[in-house]
Amino acid sequence: MAVVFKPTEGLTDKPFHYCPGCCHGIIHRIIAESMVEMDLLNSAVEVASVGCTYNSYEYFNCDAVQAAHGRAPAVATGIKRNLKDQTVFTYQGDGDLASIGTAEIIHAAARGEKITVFFVNNAVYGMTSGQMAPTTLLGQVTTTSPFGRDASYQGYPINVSELIANLTGAVYVERVCLTDYKNIMNAKRAVQKAFNVQKNNLGFSFVEFLSTCPTNWGKEPVAALDWLKEKMIPQYPLGCFKGEDLKFDASGNLIAGEVHAGEKEVRA
Repeated sequence: MAVVFKPTEGLTDKPFHYCPGCCHGIIHRIIAESMVEMDLLNSAVEVASVGCTYNSYEYFNCDAVQAAHGRAPAVATGIKRNLKDQTVFTYQGDGDLASIGTAEIIHAAARGEKITVFFVNNAVYGMTSGQMAPTTLLGQVTTTSPFGRDASYQGYPINVSELIANLTGAVYVERVCLTDYKNIMNAKRAVQKAFNVQKNNLGFSFVEFLSTCPTNWGKEPVAALDWLKEKMIPQYPLGCFKGEDLKFDASGNLIAGEVHAGEKEVRA
């Protein structure tokens, strides 16, 4: 009998702890599949963040390190600079990356650190009961914005991908979502492109995933996906903000595109 589907070797057998309808499981799957398909599993190091993904190191079947809250890019920088042949990536939520970790992510990108950052944006603090995050939408109700986020009092949402794309050291920046099969496959392509940027030592690569949080949004899983499409995508449009022209062959080698990072220029 032919095997048509099996679990990826990029994940362990430990069951996920995520809430029903949360997109973390899908993101884990496509990152894990990509590591296997690109033969990176034995050379990859994940740096786990603090938040809903605090124990993601129990799921990815590769080496992993736990970082303090917000500090994953700094930890990843140290690992990559010492283990240059390893594929080093962080897995971070919006509270971890865009709030307490703002300095770390901005400066890692500005330095052009040769790491890959996977950023999950669900517009709320997930693990700690649904407080307002830097990515919370205007008017969105959370436990700390019970009347909806008010720009005059709580400021505006931060569009992280657009912010990172303005930094010279950032080589590839893309925002994706996981609302249907087409978008999931596009997200997987973005993951693989980000890994290839690192493989070719081009600089900093960054993929943002728009994700749902049915529990803290107070919605059923399908309704949460609809809310993401109707409310989040207008604020956080999908697309490639930097590095769209970079092309790689089947072996992951750069074959087209230009990278300008300070005094360095890479051209294919």
